[in-house]
Amino acid sequence: MNLADMLSFADMSQLTAIAGRYRCECKQNSKHDLIQTLLITLGSKDFMEAQVRECTQDDLRFLNTLLFDERSYLTLEDLLAAARASSFETQPGTNGGFREMVTRFKNGGWLFNGASQHTKYLFQVPKDLKERFRDRMAARIKEGLEISGEPGVYREEGELAAADLLTLLRFVLENEPELNLEGAMYKRCQQQLMNSLHISEPLLTKGGWRFGYGRACEHYPPRLALLYDYARYRRWIAEEGQRLKLTSMGAAVLEEAKYESLLQIFSFWLRLYRGAIPNLPSLVHWISVSAYDWVTVESLKEALGWLIKPFYYDDADSILEKRILRMMLHLGMLRAGEAATGPVIKMTTWGMERT
Repeated sequence: MNLADMLSFADMSQLTAIAGRYRCECKQNSKHDLIQTLLITLGSKDFMEAQVRECTQDDLRFLNTLLFDERSYLTLEDLLAAARASSFETQPGTNGGFREMVTRFKNGGWLFNGASQHTKYLFQVPKDLKERFRDRMAARIKEGLEISGEPGVYREEGELAAADLLTLLRFVLENEPELNLEGAMYKRCQQQLMNSLHISEPLLTKGGWRFGYGRACEHYPPRLALLYDYARYRRWIAEEGQRLKLTSMGAAVLEEAKYESLLQIFSFWLRLYRGAIPNLPSLVHWISVSAYDWVTVESLKEALGWLIKPFYYDDADSILEKRILRMMLHLGMLRAGEAATGPVIKMTTWGMERT
């Protein structure tokens, strides 16, 4: 439902609270007058821009979560969890503080209860208000971006991830690699596989922490780990005893020799990394909005860093550069180059269509 519909279903107490917050001049005892005044107020572009500018970063992160949540309704527990996740403080806040944030959004006309008997204790954001907020958030994010000219040389990987997925299956069929006690291929075997892939990565060295980005990330570099985890998820490969083997389903894929859809791999990547980066879909969207033209990676870090919560030893810059931008490059979603100002990126046509 849109804002007008939700205002008409809202009770007088919420309408009065919203009007009071924005100091609207209207008849407080007339529901019709309250609704008309609030529609004009909340529908103003200048008003919306001012509201976004006045929000704290915690409020904006909470709002960002709501804008990209595709569920029709949210419970109070959903909202409290989202509010808690929007706070990057090392010390956990109190539930009372998070409840106050939810109440503030409700009294601001950004959240409404459902209209039916079954949904009156659930919450939703008006559809048209979501679109307006996205527009204002996009404008805010793009303000600090540094546009660059096209670099002399840039890198684009296209469908190479899909091609290398078939290479991985073929390698498993031909070699049935032996696995060590940790369930990983031996380094010599890994290097042999890496030499046959279109995109080579340095093998992992001993030491350091590795978790949160899929099961295979403990043993293999990020791109190979994604392909390995995807092949296991599709049941194309299986770890049987101390050997890695191709399944009958994997053999059928290999025989057909048809590239897997990059959209399927992209969707899997979103799910795989969301444990470490809960708001990954929204970050991919904002990168798409930001990198319509060539932009510097440094300015992108400044524009989006406040939305990225550090994950253990991964800080916001590292997550953006290594876990998101680099993987989007591998998935054919963006181009990467080097300009006089440093690293630059630009979305590909395929990348723009997916976000």
